Amino acid sequence: MLLGCIADDFTGASDLANTLAKGGMRTTQFIGVPSGPAAADCEAGVVALKSRSIPAATAVSQSLAALKWLQQQGCRQFLFKYCSTFDSTPQGNIGPVGEALAEALGTKGVVACPAFPTTGRTIYQGHLFVKDRLLSESGMEKHPLTPMTDPDLRRFLALQTKTPVGHVPWTTVNAGAAAVAAALNEAAGRGETLVIVDAITDADLLTIGAALAGAPLVTGGSGIALGLPENFRKAGLLSGQGSAFTPVDGPAVVLAGSCSGATREQVRIHAGKHPGLALEIDKIMSGTLTPEQAAFFLMERIRLTPICYSTATPEEVKQMQDRYGREAVAEAIEGFFGELAVILNNRGVNRIVVAGGETSGAVVSALEIDRLDIGPEIDPGVPALSGTRNGPLALALKSGNFGAPDFFDKAAAVLAGKAAGGAA
Repeated sequence: MLLGCIADDFTGASDLANTLAKGGMRTTQFIGVPSGPAAADCEAGVVALKSRSIPAATAVSQSLAALKWLQQQGCRQFLFKYCSTFDSTPQGNIGPVGEALAEALGTKGVVACPAFPTTGRTIYQGHLFVKDRLLSESGMEKHPLTPMTDPDLRRFLALQTKTPVGHVPWTTVNAGAAAVAAALNEAAGRGETLVIVDAITDADLLTIGAALAGAPLVTGGSGIALGLPENFRKAGLLSGQGSAFTPVDGPAVVLAGSCSGATREQVRIHAGKHPGLALEIDKIMSGTLTPEQAAFFLMERIRLTPICYSTATPEEVKQMQDRYGREAVAEAIEGFFGELAVILNNRGVNRIVVAGGETSGAVVSALEIDRLDIGPEIDPGVPALSGTRNGPLALALKSGNFGAPDFFDKAAAVLAGKAAGGAA
């Protein structure tokens, strides 16, 4: 293994794995820290943790355990992947995990760059934009778990860190890889552990990637990995073997737990053409709607790629959180989807499309899959995934704001090995 990655959620892990696989690295996504060694042909390993919204100390502990395992695989470089909208809180977890990994590897002047221009996430003057809006005006300020109200990443990250936060402006990035490398070295000399680096185009990310050829640690969104495979290729270290993804043509279902604007539109479109079951939080909390009942509804309509969704507006989510408590609602919904996925797979459903980072984590954890192979890209940042449980199983794990309006139909087709837009 050449590149060892630690992702703070499951959709982010598959997003990163997609980037690396497209870059020519034979990539495997591991669910949690594996208990045994990776396959000998794995060039990039992505350890998917569910650490984005847990206490910072626990996230640090889990991330260091992942780092230790990746070191045992012989990795030459390590990457800490977090969301391209920097999902976090003033108490953590990006800063504490980033600093802990840097300390363990004995390095400073570490890139922190969540930019992903393909999906509209750019950084300029240290501020994060989503398309043409500042992060704090993009809808992320209403996120139910990690509301992002400050687009100034230096200022926000400084709330989480023990050491100063640096910044490399776009003018330096535009000057080339050597200039970026020199700026990071200077930041390390000033004692800055994490350094926000501007990027407004994919070309900027390739420049930054070239500057990181010898860096022990990289942090950022999946976009920061765009230029990393080329460094290994130039060193003659890549095999060129490609993906081990196996498509599955069988029953398909969509499970949507995200409340983002993109997912709400995707749910509206899919439910307009396919059978849909809207989950009522009151019924889940009271136990009057069970995963078994939901599974019965979906299996009765399984030939039509049905959807089950808890998607709601931010106002509706807040009402439920005020009534039952934020953590209680999140745990109930995640537990419901996890149990539902297990029931469905036990009854023969072997294509599952999941929307939402927390929902994806719950589903994959409940299915107890230990590794996933990376397949073709469905939409930017979202690959097809294949694993094994009750036989072959294909998954799509989509972050809330990712994907085209027709993503669910497209994903079901790609998981079956068909062209996007083909019959699901």
